Amino acid sequence: MSAATDTPTERVTHALVRDVDLTPFREAAGSGAGDPLVLGLITLDNGEDHTKPNTLGPIGMAELRTALEGLLERARAGEVHAIGVTGKPFHFAAGADLHGAASIRTTSDARAIARQGHDTYRLLLDAPVPTFAFVSGVALGGGMELALSCSYRTVMSSVRNLGLPEVALGLIPGWGGTFLAPGVVGIEKALELIVGNPLRNNKQLTAPAAAEMGLMDVVLEPADFLAESLRWATAVLTGAVEVSRPEPAPAEHWAAAVEAVRAQVDARLHGAAPAPYEALDLLALSAQRDREASFAAEDEALARLLVSPEFKASMHAFDLTTRRAKRPVGAPSSDEARPVRSVGIAGAGLMASQLALLLARRMKVPVVMRDLDDERVQRGLGFVAAEVDKLRGQGRIGDDEANRITGLVTGTTDLADLADRDLVIEAVFEELDVKKRVFAELEQVISPETILATNTSALSVTAMAADLAHPERVVGLHFFNPVAQMPLVEVVRAERTDDAAYATAFAVAKACGKSAIAVADRPGFVVNRLLVRMLGEVLGSLEDGTDVETADAALRPLGLPMGPFQLLQLVGPAVAEHVLDTLRENLGERYPTSPGLRRMVTEGAPFVVVEGRPTAASPVDPGIARYFGSRGGHGQTADELLARVRDALAEEVRLMLEEKVVTDAADIDLAMILGAGWPFHLGGITPYLQRTGAL
Repeated sequence: MSAATDTPTERVTHALVRDVDLTPFREAAGSGAGDPLVLGLITLDNGEDHTKPNTLGPIGMAELRTALEGLLERARAGEVHAIGVTGKPFHFAAGADLHGAASIRTTSDARAIARQGHDTYRLLLDAPVPTFAFVSGVALGGGMELALSCSYRTVMSSVRNLGLPEVALGLIPGWGGTFLAPGVVGIEKALELIVGNPLRNNKQLTAPAAAEMGLMDVVLEPADFLAESLRWATAVLTGAVEVSRPEPAPAEHWAAAVEAVRAQVDARLHGAAPAPYEALDLLALSAQRDREASFAAEDEALARLLVSPEFKASMHAFDLTTRRAKRPVGAPSSDEARPVRSVGIAGAGLMASQLALLLARRMKVPVVMRDLDDERVQRGLGFVAAEVDKLRGQGRIGDDEANRITGLVTGTTDLADLADRDLVIEAVFEELDVKKRVFAELEQVISPETILATNTSALSVTAMAADLAHPERVVGLHFFNPVAQMPLVEVVRAERTDDAAYATAFAVAKACGKSAIAVADRPGFVVNRLLVRMLGEVLGSLEDGTDVETADAALRPLGLPMGPFQLLQLVGPAVAEHVLDTLRENLGERYPTSPGLRRMVTEGAPFVVVEGRPTAASPVDPGIARYFGSRGGHGQTADELLARVRDALAEEVRLMLEEKVVTDAADIDLAMILGAGWPFHLGGITPYLQRTGAL
């Protein structure tokens, strides 16, 4: 029952009813005239421009129910032979009015919201005639549950936001989703839809992906979508098209599937957030295929969650990512930005190659990567080609798009090939002297109008630009790894960065589909400064004698995407040590040395036992204990270490605000949510630190 609204006041979505004569579609298909065939069509529309989603608050839901009751009465009288529900262009329904839901204070009021949705959708489920959802745009949460309550579903091919994301917001699908989804797509796919996708950075489905899953019955092109949906509905009604549904899985298979996902949730959250567990319990109950029992259980679960602190915290995080992220505080006017029609990248390593792919795909501009030798250049181009092939194989792009992207990305060893670029981004080794040398070389060949950007994650942009003839055109554009998945860009204004360079950086981030945050040129900026401080405290605790298992478990109550040792391995022990040393040089001894980390880097020892890329579930190697304990002692308990980390983070947040690294604390929260996966259920790092008394 999720949605986005602009104010706590309900924006009423009206249910507009009209009759559609399907007889011409039947005749066109050669089925003959026969008796009249009438579909009663409900169009959901809030009467505003297409950027405003349809949402269903109490008034809108009541209006939908009235419309359905009228059509059902006519269906029983034989005047209507089918019922259809559609939306306005680009929006079907985004579910409940979340901000209205966030104002609920009692479980009885929360229960009433759940029951109102069930009572309305039950009319569709029990209708005496076939029902159709013509999904014309975004269908999330309660909007998707509305579609699932219909007998059949068409979807416009251009739709990219389909799903049941409630768990990501601290809720559960509360209007029938946990019962209906398994009946439509089977239990494994329902688990992916309701639990897996929301916990996977709130992944949403495109129309083709939803059809492949079985969530939608047919994908139709945007041109004449409604007419084609009506034509398809006519074919279903006349028997020309048949739609099958999966048979329910055996009880033991159903239970095993739920428990397997429960183990995955435990490995990630360790009980830190209630919503995924409530959803799993409901999906387990749905194996009984008792609709009313499932609906009653959804009522009670939603009543608990709507008044929970986790939901309130999630709404704060939701507002940050849907509002503040779209309007960066401190960003200059976009009118100041220079056009970027071509891009050069200094480097062809992993980060450079990821940036080249992103820029070519999103900005649709030619990108050239330059590196020192042809072997490195070809390796970078090979990475881009392989990633494009993956996107094509997954059906996310077609052949034409794949050829366009690979055609836009080229490589060179000649620095002069970057001369005519509007923007050049350096993505070389994270060493100040190396970056300064690259910038000095670039300045000899590029136009005076070219913007120079650095992808540094921690170093001083001001220092990089200090010896240049035109330091005013240098700006920081810190993309996060992996570039395709991470939504954050930290935009860094150095001492002499001018408005044109600064505005261009924000424009590039936006064109790439990223959320940008304005940060001052201070070591580590926001995300790395806080993450490295946190990891430094964990490593320091190991040096003090804390055992590895305790240190690994200490941060689990936060429900972070990865434990500290998995994160250290993902970053790379050598990189982690380098950044820790850099921040210590610039920020002081609160970023301490770690002799144990130094020994691990020297010996090439990993933190986790893993084949390939480390994941959140990669087991920590208990043998790393032999590298630590340099300060002796008995170490700390898990609770003591968690308190130590909280106090350290609170100190760093206070210092960052004093140094004006960002405009205010909300941008620290947003940066950690988007750049570090800080969980929604904590509501942002500063509210969490305030609730726990650390800040």
